[in-house]
Amino acid sequence: MREIILGIESSCDDTSAAIIADGILLSNIIASQSVHENYGGVVPELASRMHQQNIVPTVSEALRQAGLNPGELSAIAYTRGPGLLGSLHVGTSFAKGMAIGLGIPLIDVNHLHGHVLSHFVKEKDDDETPEFPFICLLVSGGNSQIVLVKSPYDMEILGQTIDDAAGEAFDKCAKVMGLPYPGGPHIDKLAKEGDPSKFKFSRPHLPGLDYSFSGLKTSFLYTLRDAIKEDPDFIENNKADLCASLQATIVRILLDKLELAIRQTGVKHVAIGGGVSANSGMRDAVSKLCERLGVKAWIPARKFTTDNAAMVAMAGWYKYKNNEFSDISLPPFARTSI
Repeated sequence: MREIILGIESSCDDTSAAIIADGILLSNIIASQSVHENYGGVVPELASRMHQQNIVPTVSEALRQAGLNPGELSAIAYTRGPGLLGSLHVGTSFAKGMAIGLGIPLIDVNHLHGHVLSHFVKEKDDDETPEFPFICLLVSGGNSQIVLVKSPYDMEILGQTIDDAAGEAFDKCAKVMGLPYPGGPHIDKLAKEGDPSKFKFSRPHLPGLDYSFSGLKTSFLYTLRDAIKEDPDFIENNKADLCASLQATIVRILLDKLELAIRQTGVKHVAIGGGVSANSGMRDAVSKLCERLGVKAWIPARKFTTDNAAMVAMAGWYKYKNNEFSDISLPPFARTSI
């Protein structure tokens, strides 16, 4: 009998639904929300309302593209957290109602687990996947973590940010430069035209494998403040170089700790995940680092780096095989670790 999992993702501002059958992805639909661009960041109340509008057509389209009807589903996996509570409530409530209506099991998924396990999403049988154990550098707007992945059910955080995440540093510095939201992709695009050695920004000196990005943001702001006093057009005249230097600094901070983790654990497979793993500078640097250290680099397709239901369905499929189902009474949660 086929194991068919519907995944539902609604942790932030993307409504997504995906179908995985026997470990193979059949569909992955994402409805994004452009309304937040006017505010320079995600407005939680608006996000919740848009999820309510998008979730039914998104799930319907995922089923249609997979060539399935709801009665063929084996279970429904949904993002329980972390994320925006209002957004999570929409996906959670829909998943619970649908599971009750169909009389099938419900599976709650940690959003961060989903990002890690996105590397196991297969679009065809012979797609390669990482070998256990492997290290995953999980980098997004709200999280920067180095995770030792021993199995789909056993993950250990080796290091994480003590303040801001790398994605926050990208977005907040981009906002100061007047770039549209989300700022990360715009910085990535401009960085290709700039000189990464033009400006020097402070880097943290934390022991161990933990991260910090608050000092970098402060250094960036002070650089702009002092320069603007002398040249009001400083940002506009140096935007590409500022983006290139900022991106190079963030990537260097991330990779210094990643290299230390690789050397300490001796793993032979290294993956990256989360929204920042779509950054071209990040992808190139990780590939070069792994080549230098003689380990296998796993760089996800860009469509699996942002919030998507394929990773939720994948994590749900593993939990389904392990008979890990959730109680209907479980509420969503805003913050947690791996």
